[in-house]
Amino acid sequence: MDLSAKKLFVFCTVLACATAIDVELAPTISAAPVEAQAIADHLSSVKSMSGDFVQTSPNGEKTSGRFLLQRPGKIRFNYGHQSGVSVIADGKSLVVLNRKLKTSRLYALSKTPLKLLLDNKVDFSRHRLKSIRDDGAQVAIRLADKSSFGNSTITLVFDRKSLDLRRWSVTDEKGLATTVSISNVKEGVAVAAQNFVIDYTANREFNTRKK
Repeated sequence: MDLSAKKLFVFCTVLACATAIDVELAPTISAAPVEAQAIADHLSSVKSMSGDFVQTSPNGEKTSGRFLLQRPGKIRFNYGHQSGVSVIADGKSLVVLNRKLKTSRLYALSKTPLKLLLDNKVDFSRHRLKSIRDDGAQVAIRLADKSSFGNSTITLVFDRKSLDLRRWSVTDEKGLATTVSISNVKEGVAVAAQNFVIDYTANREFNTRKK
């Protein structure tokens, strides 16, 4: 099933689009709460990974595919069902490419919430950490950085025992959330550099033809 132009626009908007820390702990938890920085350090130690993903849009529509990640700053989502859509970050920029619709939208990676996930040293420091919720099975950490991506936030959900990343949700300034859940994850995989190459010339040509 093809991704519609509308769905692609929503995803782009979510990517491109307060000070007190609210710690919420379920009262039934007997173990000591997991420290946010311990999770950040564990995530930082995973320098590469691959796996499957399912993306849930604000209207509940689901799309799936494969992803590759390599620190710092590199990620690739290949959407399935012959959609022709890829999302690629090369450490500097992020592009949403739709080969069928012949569109290419380019963003500065530093202005997207994904930057917090892709940094070489993941930072859950006080100025970014907005809340941490521990329900005994999973830990959800909500982060924001107004200077980088405005009023959007990203919530990362980790397995409490292994501290492995399970999913993340990006919420835009209108409160619309796009969630990406990952599975069949392999860590420390060898990833070819060409997976993260952005064709800046093609991006320029795509957008020049539209004018």
